[in-house]
Amino acid sequence: MDLILWRHAQAEMLSEELPSKTDGERKLTTKGHKQAAKMALWLGSVLPDTTKILVSPSQRTIQTANALGRKYKIVPEVGTESTADDILAACNWPHSKEPVLIIGHQPHLGEVVTRLIPSYQHCSIRKGNVWWISQKESEDNPATFLKAIMTPELIVK
Repeated sequence: MDLILWRHAQAEMLSEELPSKTDGERKLTTKGHKQAAKMALWLGSVLPDTTKILVSPSQRTIQTANALGRKYKIVPEVGTESTADDILAACNWPHSKEPVLIIGHQPHLGEVVTRLIPSYQHCSIRKGNVWWISQKESEDNPATFLKAIMTPELIVK
């Protein structure tokens, strides 16, 4: 199974000037839109067409997902209050027959990495970055490994 973790791109900060805005209402900044567009360009070229895309219900993750231009499902289990267990259950790790892309938040995405690849303790995924994890099934010993890490700064548009 392939599990692709995409942290939302840069979003506006909560501020005292906008006390009515909630964390879930935060939108991408101009830089965040550029980050999402660059990463979407790369993902669009490497993601299989069968990839299932699960997105947190926050505005910043929805805007990040929209940059990809593919159908996705908004799933509270990958939202701001989720846990690594919630995310792994939502994507049916490691039993999903198709690749799964999760567009979500820190620290939860980093906790998923730590759970699946214990040598990455206290992992933090930077805004806009993608971590691609694969598990190869074998009869007696499944192997989980980090297939790729991509950052928007490395993508030339």
